[in-house]
Amino acid sequence: MIKVRFEDIVISERGFLRGPFGGHLKKEIFVPKGENTYKVYEQGVVLRKDNKIGKYYISEDYFNEKMSRFEVLPKDFLISCSGVNYGAIYQLGDNIERGVINQALLRIRLENSLIDDSFFYYFFSHHIVKMIIGKKGDSTIPNFPPVSVLKKLEFNIPNLTTQKQIAKVLSDLDAKIEVNNKINKELEAMAKLLYDYWFVQFDFPNAVGKPYKTSGGKMVYSEELKREIPEGWEVLPIASWIKKDKSGDWGKDSEQGNYTTKVSCIRGADLNGLNGKGEVKSPTRFILEKNEHKILEVGDFIIEISGGSPTQSTGRMSFIIPETLERFVNPLICSNFCKVVTLEDEKSIYYFAHLWNQLYDAGVLFGWEGKTSGIKNLLFESFITNYKVVKPTDEIIEKFYDKVKSIFSKIQKRLQENQKLSELRDWLLPMLMNGQVQVGNYLETDSLGMVAEDEMKYGEK
Repeated sequence: MIKVRFEDIVISERGFLRGPFGGHLKKEIFVPKGENTYKVYEQGVVLRKDNKIGKYYISEDYFNEKMSRFEVLPKDFLISCSGVNYGAIYQLGDNIERGVINQALLRIRLENSLIDDSFFYYFFSHHIVKMIIGKKGDSTIPNFPPVSVLKKLEFNIPNLTTQKQIAKVLSDLDAKIEVNNKINKELEAMAKLLYDYWFVQFDFPNAVGKPYKTSGGKMVYSEELKREIPEGWEVLPIASWIKKDKSGDWGKDSEQGNYTTKVSCIRGADLNGLNGKGEVKSPTRFILEKNEHKILEVGDFIIEISGGSPTQSTGRMSFIIPETLERFVNPLICSNFCKVVTLEDEKSIYYFAHLWNQLYDAGVLFGWEGKTSGIKNLLFESFITNYKVVKPTDEIIEKFYDKVKSIFSKIQKRLQENQKLSELRDWLLPMLMNGQVQVGNYLETDSLGMVAEDEMKYGEK
């Protein structure tokens, strides 16, 4: 092991350029993209992990005069330095647009004779970030400490050969996660394509298995929806689908008094992760035994009723199937900012999920929001009571359920596998660093999965 300071492993670092959002820089230097302009790399580049064009550009004249020290080069690391995502890291590729960092980023250029790029990515994410917690200064907004503080951090790293071996093991795990994500994306697209074909184009299978509308199935005009729908289908308020609902519960952060039932709490921020679009960081809570009726069950829908943003409405949704619950050790509840609904017909779950997401993606829920104390609230009761949608026949809904049930089961099983792989990756780094696990040919994903199998569920045991 080699003892180094942070400043030993970098040849260039730069952060905290003030502007373009209200700093001392003049608005006039930010211009539309042109031949003599430089991109301003923003925090979204790191969070999305891509090089998509930013909104802001600066003129080449200003770049030459003021900002060359903030320039990024291929293979530079960019680190989010403020907000709830501080510490997120992304390495730029070989082909990037010339540009500079903004005030929310730290740029790191490594001394590769001491540290491997891939190893640094994992070492920074899972070790250095933890070292700087508590060194963020007095700001109420989470921020990285000044570069001068980072430079003084000391730690031990293995030699380059071992670094590359460690990075290979960890990147193999990430590669498997990425494969699972791609498969899930394709599975979701298959289910969505079938929903659109059956319930948007109305080409569900008729009595002899032919596409209904294309084969001349009778359509009738709905005065309420102002469009044609298949004969025999109804137009009903969303409330007609719902059997019951229940509120969320936040409980206590530790066992105390009558708060003894241990649960994991799903917040609005966890809904995307529950659906496979990010991480689930559901906190462990303790609720009253009398509130155990709020525990989530198979078939429940979790709907965010408070939150959102100017560009994102309330109403994000996830639903519970058996494979969802298998991802957690503790029973699940949702927070007070969510509502849980259970459907009258359990086989409507996949149709209703696509229907709700169709309304959400179309921006319909923006029109059913109120605001109190600066927080947007979904006017849930009013929405489900007054907003009407088409309801297919029970036979068609059941056929759709039978078609896509296995798809969503496979999606959740892969998310469970990803959960195990990511936690195994995070467990392995310190074990490999301190020599408790040796890098060798036996460090393959399958065998490693057996080592940490019992550690890989959300929540605490």
